[in-house]
Amino acid sequence: MKKLLTIILTVLLAMTMTACNIGKKEDEKIIIGICQIEAHAALDAATQGFKDALIAEFGKDKLVFIDGNAAGDPATCATICNGFVADGVDMILANSTPALQAAAAATTTIPILGTSVTEYGVALNIENFNGLTGFNVSGTSDLAPLEEQAQMIIDILPDIKTVGILYCSSEANSIYQVKVVKTYLENKGVTVKTFAFTDSNDIYLVTGQAVDECEALYIPTDNKAASSADIIDSVTRPAGVPVFCGEENTCLKCGVASLAINYYDLGVTTGNMAIKLLKGEVKIEEMPIEYFPNPVKKYNKEICEDLNMKMPSEFIPIGE
Repeated sequence: MKKLLTIILTVLLAMTMTACNIGKKEDEKIIIGICQIEAHAALDAATQGFKDALIAEFGKDKLVFIDGNAAGDPATCATICNGFVADGVDMILANSTPALQAAAAATTTIPILGTSVTEYGVALNIENFNGLTGFNVSGTSDLAPLEEQAQMIIDILPDIKTVGILYCSSEANSIYQVKVVKTYLENKGVTVKTFAFTDSNDIYLVTGQAVDECEALYIPTDNKAASSADIIDSVTRPAGVPVFCGEENTCLKCGVASLAINYYDLGVTTGNMAIKLLKGEVKIEEMPIEYFPNPVKKYNKEICEDLNMKMPSEFIPIGE
């Protein structure tokens, strides 16, 4: 009888601990605030993957998603995240680097998961970052290996002499990527010129300057460039200058090739991390950043044909 009582108490204690970790009674909903810097295909896919993973685990009736879109404005991210804190949400999904920075500034107690964030150490100003923040932030990174991306340009254009890197100067993760890719290409004997734009208003002029001075362009994983990819294409394709991209959806609109990750799957991975947190299986400060394991070499068939470029056999067309 004593042994049976011990077992019952152990089970009840485990149930209580789980309830405390979720912070909800059985009939209460889990409220998750989602801050996304802007709408474009990659970020939208990551958000959807996150939601689908949670719905598959808990069901729609258990979940409330509060969607906040900042329309490209980091200051609006701060307003959105401060609103989530005031509302007492159970968790924040920060989709993009500006969203992550705003969420981390807004709260030190509510769990924050990032997705579509390239480099957490840079975004959060963590020196000697080792994959753990040590506080209420974790998540997934959309960083495809940068040196492999740089080598991709050389593999496709072995005689390349000058590459321009086009990026948004206000995105910390873009600045980090520019540094790594620039160093790699220069070590391979390629001249690299950088072209920074501040927003969509000057991207047309900056891109025009870049195509006048370079044989090819590289665009890192950059939200502003992604949302302005049609503008970039309107300059680069008529000029006959190929663009290599850090992510697939930008490549779909203006690029020739990319070392691509699947943003929906990245969101699902982030959702699975959220499930573990909500179930109390792990503490967020002990949860390492996760990375997409197998980037795929992809190319834009239409633009390659327009530029008379032939891709190596290991590249597959986007959308196939």
